[in-house]
Amino acid sequence: MKKILICLSVSLLFMTSCNDFLDESPKSALTEVDYYKTEAQATANVNYLYRNGAPRRISYASSAYIGPKASITGMLTGYFSNSYEGQEVVCKYSRLLTRQQHTNEISDTSDDIWDNCYNAINVANNAIASIPNITMDSGTAAQLTAEAMFFRAFNYFYLVKTFGDVPLLLEPANLENLYPERTASAQVYTQIESDLKAAIDALPAKTFAANGHRITKYVAAMVLTDVYFHRGDYANAKTYAKMVIDSPHSLTANTDMTESSAYNQLRSTDDLDEVIYAQEYDESISNSSWWPTYAFSSSATAVFGTYSIFERVYGPIDQFLNVYPTDDLRIQPNQFFHWNYTNPNNGKTWTAPDGQAGCWYYYDENAVLNTGKGTKDWNFYRLAEAYLDYAESIAQTDGVTDEAATYLARIQVRANMNGETEDQIKAGLLALSKQEFIETCWTERIREFPLEFKIWDDCVRTMKFPVISATNPGEVTYVDLIGAQNAAGATFKETDLVFPISLNELQRNPNLTQNAGYASK
Repeated sequence: MKKILICLSVSLLFMTSCNDFLDESPKSALTEVDYYKTEAQATANVNYLYRNGAPRRISYASSAYIGPKASITGMLTGYFSNSYEGQEVVCKYSRLLTRQQHTNEISDTSDDIWDNCYNAINVANNAIASIPNITMDSGTAAQLTAEAMFFRAFNYFYLVKTFGDVPLLLEPANLENLYPERTASAQVYTQIESDLKAAIDALPAKTFAANGHRITKYVAAMVLTDVYFHRGDYANAKTYAKMVIDSPHSLTANTDMTESSAYNQLRSTDDLDEVIYAQEYDESISNSSWWPTYAFSSSATAVFGTYSIFERVYGPIDQFLNVYPTDDLRIQPNQFFHWNYTNPNNGKTWTAPDGQAGCWYYYDENAVLNTGKGTKDWNFYRLAEAYLDYAESIAQTDGVTDEAATYLARIQVRANMNGETEDQIKAGLLALSKQEFIETCWTERIREFPLEFKIWDDCVRTMKFPVISATNPGEVTYVDLIGAQNAAGATFKETDLVFPISLNELQRNPNLTQNAGYASK
């Protein structure tokens, strides 16, 4: 924790620009005494939270050879691989479920997540403690405080999912709390719930885009729904999912079933009403770095001149693609995935190697063809997830009802290529047993968010592993997670559920203990 205090003591102050983009240009290095004396300082430090800590671990493609930290957990299923895993060994050891034998080699990943999330938490703690003492408009103060509480909760949520029990720090870092002990995850979750509820009460009831890309009531409610899902509290999840469903957000409709499908719009267009929360990217201020290159394999360097490296850093294996029935729109070429691409500027064609479908969802046309700078925002949460959460939470608490079937059918009808109506699909769903309906919700989550790093979270929160048929498209069965074999043939153990605490952090803080199964030095 000493590193956290040092980092915060020389933290850079970031200011917003006058436009809608959260511009973060270094302003000055301030001492801790100077923090939070003015509204401008408070705003700048809260703005820092938008692009650091957990959001950055999920959304920022900082390397050509490995995706955001959140992509690594998908490797645990064996359904995804990194084509450069010989170098990025954390991906290989995750896929083979051998992280326990390589604690030192993957410790940098743990260290990155730990340090950056706690740095953000400390900024949030300073904001929450200091803003009430600053002379400013009361509404502005309430919103900034609520945003800080949201980000404190969001960072703790990411930490507890990654490591299990983690230290719970609610005050600004000082010399007396440099070496905290781990706090039981149940207590951490209680604080997360409290922060998110407070944020919901104070934040505006607008869409993320309509609120200038600042956190809203519905962003906080969506995250709280996710939190309750991880706790198995489906009654409360249902309440907050409904809050999101009743918001001004709406599902993106298919204009056609090809280039203007809902999925292509989600890939290419920012500020759709379906998007609840996104990371904002811009060509001139903060571009999306290597994201566009993840859409292709390495041979694409011969097809495009805009990037020096292309790699499939989160590539699905063919067995994963069998999660879709053959008539599902989402598995058709140039929806979520693709296999061939011809550069219209030079006529050169990229073809996916056998068993290595490209990730069309990551494709950014202008960046790949012209600028080499991606501008597409990264979607953290979409309304489609709220629909699936609401449908499942109803089934978990009340059984299969007309309302539950309605919201699940709205997701399925958008992907349906056979002309079935929502009512026809709903009729089939109403005939399912409670468990069949719940598992259908799970399967739709896999189909709807294949490249958004949600599959491992679902495995852990359900403690079930989706066995996707290698021969029958669309066929998925669920087995107990512990003891199941992943798609790489490795067997899940209890110790696979969390990452190790980094060895650097264990050396810095003698009061920390290592997660079971991992080395302590």
